[in-house]
Amino acid sequence: MSRISLIEPAQATAEVKAIYDGKLKGKPGNIQKALAHRPAMLASFLEFYASVGRSLDRKLYEAVYLRISLINGCRYCTQHHIQGAKRAGLTPEQMKFLKEGKYSGFSASEQVSLRYAEKLTRTPDGASEADFTELKEHFSDPQIVDLHMLIGLANLTNRVTGPLALEVEFPEENI
Repeated sequence: MSRISLIEPAQATAEVKAIYDGKLKGKPGNIQKALAHRPAMLASFLEFYASVGRSLDRKLYEAVYLRISLINGCRYCTQHHIQGAKRAGLTPEQMKFLKEGKYSGFSASEQVSLRYAEKLTRTPDGASEADFTELKEHFSDPQIVDLHMLIGLANLTNRVTGPLALEVEFPEENI
């Protein structure tokens, strides 16, 4: 059970209801219902969330997000990104590899990204010149910025949804 109240559509202010009905198409998730306590923050978060990682391949985006959520033990984000990973074309075997921290079933650029995302998740100040040399072999500078924001976003949402004990809104799946 969530540690804070969630703003359901029936209890939402007009401002929040407009966000729920507009950007969220009438289907807010529990993270949005929690952020609805701060409507301006909810609106800004949704805009920011929608902008992060868009220069990256969707499969890479979901693999990185899922791996970070698995490392951090974030059940809420893991479940949401299992669904996203399936839609992006990750196989059950690839998701199993992500859970185990094995990257051999991924392309070279995906392996570089996953290793780097894991490194920054475990050691936030661990980036080295060698890491950037390797990243630049696969990605443009705008993509490297996007990858960093994705890593930060995944860690941020993991550190919000977990401590707030947000429940997953659909039946959970195991990897």
